[in-house]
Amino acid sequence: MSTNIVSPITLYQNIKSGHCHKVSLFMHLIDVPFTTVEPDMASGEHKGDAFLAMNPFGQVPVIQDGGITLSDSNAILSYLASAHTSEPSKWLGETPQEIAAIQRWFSVSAGELARGPAAARLEYVFGATIDVERVLATSASLLTTMERHLAEQNEKYLVSNRLTAADIAMYSYIAHAPEGGVSLVNYPNINAWIGNIQALPGFVAMPSSEIAEARV
Repeated sequence: MSTNIVSPITLYQNIKSGHCHKVSLFMHLIDVPFTTVEPDMASGEHKGDAFLAMNPFGQVPVIQDGGITLSDSNAILSYLASAHTSEPSKWLGETPQEIAAIQRWFSVSAGELARGPAAARLEYVFGATIDVERVLATSASLLTTMERHLAEQNEKYLVSNRLTAADIAMYSYIAHAPEGGVSLVNYPNINAWIGNIQALPGFVAMPSSEIAEARV
């Protein structure tokens, strides 16, 4: 009698990256076993031929699941929900309207969130050069819009008042916005939303930087 042994997913990550954290967080929430590999970003390992064969853009996260290799954090969330949960629609939308709403937040996470709080954090945590005024303005606009959305809908989560992949896509860089000098003090609904996610069974935090400890 033979037993099929399923190898765990391999996640290539940078532990300080919010894009990587949301993939790790989601796998913890859906209880999918995985191992991690930390490419040496300082030496440019992620720009070497071996890594570029997995992701031609030379970016983390990347996952390998058997013979499948995927990059882009939002694409990975969609794949994991579809391939590794019993109810993909719970995470990706049960109606056309929900599907569209979740995809909209995916777009926000790749747009305003990336250009706002995530970019602000790049300067303080990774030493990147950014247009501070523009980044802070983008962050303020995003947070104001998100705060209003949560308040008007009177919801605990971003879509249909239940946890979906939209919340996972947005959480990491919003929760760690203060690391980039973006205050969350005046956004009570966002802070409540953060608390709802952090209270989930299986939640794992992204490590805070030393700078964050001084700034929060």
